[in-house]
Amino acid sequence: MDIFVEESVDLLDHADGLLAQLHETPGERELLIGLQRDLHTLKGGARMAGIMAVGELGHVMESLLEAVVDQRTELGRDSVPLLERGIDRLHAMVTRVGTRRAIALPQQLIAEFDARSRGQAFAPAAHDTGAAAAPAPLPAPKVELKPLSAPIGEPHPDDDVSVRAPQEQVRIRADLLDRLVNYAGEVAIYRARLEQQLGAFRSAMVEMEQTNMRLRDQLRRLDSETEAQIIARYQREHDTADQTFDPLELDRFSTLQQLSRALAESAADLTSLQGSLDDLTRQYETLLLQQSRVSSDLQEGLMRTRMVPFDALVPRLRRVLRQAATDTGKQVQLKLEGAQGELDRNVLERMTAPLEHMLRNAVAHGLEAPDARRKARKPEEGEIRIAVRREGSEVVLEVADDGAGLNRQAIRERALARGLIRGDAVLADSVLDALIFEPGFSTADHVSRLAGRGVGMDVVASEVRQLGGTIDIQTRAGKGTSFLLRLPQTLAVTQAVFVRIGETSFAVPIASVRGVGRIARADLDKPGASYAYGGEDYALHDLGVLLGAGAAKAEGQLQMPLLLIRSGDLRAAVAVDQVLGNREIVVKPVGPQVASIPGIFGATIMGDGNVVVILDVAPLVRRRAAQPRDLAPAPAVEARRVPLVMVVDDSVTMRKVTGRVLERHNFEVGTAKDGIDALERMAEHVPDLMLLDIEMPRMDGYELATAMKADPRLRDVPIIMITSRTGEKHRQRAMEIGVNRYLGKPYQEHELMRNVFELLAQEQTAGATGREPLGHG
Repeated sequence: MDIFVEESVDLLDHADGLLAQLHETPGERELLIGLQRDLHTLKGGARMAGIMAVGELGHVMESLLEAVVDQRTELGRDSVPLLERGIDRLHAMVTRVGTRRAIALPQQLIAEFDARSRGQAFAPAAHDTGAAAAPAPLPAPKVELKPLSAPIGEPHPDDDVSVRAPQEQVRIRADLLDRLVNYAGEVAIYRARLEQQLGAFRSAMVEMEQTNMRLRDQLRRLDSETEAQIIARYQREHDTADQTFDPLELDRFSTLQQLSRALAESAADLTSLQGSLDDLTRQYETLLLQQSRVSSDLQEGLMRTRMVPFDALVPRLRRVLRQAATDTGKQVQLKLEGAQGELDRNVLERMTAPLEHMLRNAVAHGLEAPDARRKARKPEEGEIRIAVRREGSEVVLEVADDGAGLNRQAIRERALARGLIRGDAVLADSVLDALIFEPGFSTADHVSRLAGRGVGMDVVASEVRQLGGTIDIQTRAGKGTSFLLRLPQTLAVTQAVFVRIGETSFAVPIASVRGVGRIARADLDKPGASYAYGGEDYALHDLGVLLGAGAAKAEGQLQMPLLLIRSGDLRAAVAVDQVLGNREIVVKPVGPQVASIPGIFGATIMGDGNVVVILDVAPLVRRRAAQPRDLAPAPAVEARRVPLVMVVDDSVTMRKVTGRVLERHNFEVGTAKDGIDALERMAEHVPDLMLLDIEMPRMDGYELATAMKADPRLRDVPIIMITSRTGEKHRQRAMEIGVNRYLGKPYQEHELMRNVFELLAQEQTAGATGREPLGHG
């Protein structure tokens, strides 16, 4: 029974599609043969399962098609609607069978098909209620029982022949598939964390290489110094000694020389070990790359299993439309555009009921009766069009009819009666149209099966908002109404661009990003400013303002990065503080409470475990554009800025230990390994305080402090010098350069932090009295 129901649904959906084509090209032989084949298969399955009522109806429908194909009768003008009635009845019967409910033999419908296949006129009797006990005035149709199989080598006359076996399919539970997709996403997150940790390991290897080079250089100098000491001591003690052998050739080494040679061997061992670690790291990188490719293929394959074509919903929508047309006595035809496009299964399932509401609403409220359409010089048969397309990261569903359009006068009167608007209110057409989305709003004069019950468009709007989408109305009197639904393309894995606003990072799906640009900071505040790109103008917006977090204006930046967003007819250039790059992310649901907020596409988990919100910028821009122009944005609460402290030391250990001490006290930490590295980093961001070592390669602490005091941007940065050179001579030179504090290694944590807080407090006071404030740049 279950196998039959499962197969029958697919067969009837396919037959429904063939009927839609037959409606446009009546008499098309291939379509008739295809319908006949579907009904033949359905009939055989029904009889095999013992569901004779379905088998009888399928048999007489097949007989009609067979008579038309053999040209014993013609497919009259009303034969296609009759076939549609038969398909609808079969679908209803199969649905009842699937729910284990009884079905009755549709005798009158069977008799009508039987008469039509014989070329005879049919005189309808009492209305067919489908009751099993109703008397049958007409004789039961003749049923020809055929053997289930034929002798080997002799094909049965009804067997299909030049037909390819369909590809085998497997049905699995939706919840199991969702769990598999989630697991694949978790694998991607762990892979990202491994990549990040491997990158950190590679950075540590670079540091190790530089440390080994420094160690070898120091040992080379130590060797030279010890050899010179041996020769000098020998000459002092043995001026009259035999000059045949020098002291080195006589192996007159002290313990110091022996230790220096042992250190040289240890340094060589470290270099060898470093080479081995480098080789292992390269192998791990190769394995991780291969695993990344396999993981991506796995994710893509699983996501493809979640994508379903919009075509899968079309037979159901056609049945809804036919039922609505029958109930209202109207004629309607469904037109489809882009129905082969695929949607996420979850989106399609959640939009099924809203789409049915919209179709019923279009028939009940939108389309005129046939006589009214004739008077308006329109075809008696109305048209409802559903278009599916993808724009950027959005799926656009357009549901349009060629009816009378929205009755704005009736909407206004009903809104007045319900107290939704004041009598003297002056409303724009778009605002008036949007009133139909109010809960319980209806302009129907009487309650029917289709309209007037106060449900429909409010359900549609609610579901669209919960999906994070938008819905717009376009209507013209006498021409029709179009509803434009924009829904997020909720793929579990996607590419995204990462941007930063202040201290917060966001991800933007790359499908909606046309490009990246830059604009002068002064041009961003000009009213009505735009950015030209690819021959099009992009309206300028500030992502901080769109998010309600204040303007995105990082200190010291003369050029602001722009994300160029394109979605449908929307063009927007959105300013951000910083573009961090793009990468593949796993989209995680954020729950209905957050998902209903416009502009939130989802969230993702980064390799370090941080959660980043994924933005859908288009709804943010549309919401901003819909606000009154004279409405000023709410002032943003300025967040307390965290001071930036830079630690400059060639020792990895010192940088890490000092950085952790500062982070425990809620400071932002930047590091540099020598003076040149520090100057390069300060070209982008000027720290509030610097902790500086003296002895470093390329540029030592004295040279760096001297260069900073000569630079107008850096001269006011307080410097705490931390070094093992604690002599008065070194201290005096540091103070002459302009260093603020001088500490020896190893330092005490409380002493370091006392000096840090004192200097930052002095700097804050200096900024309040007229000096340039902290954090410039």
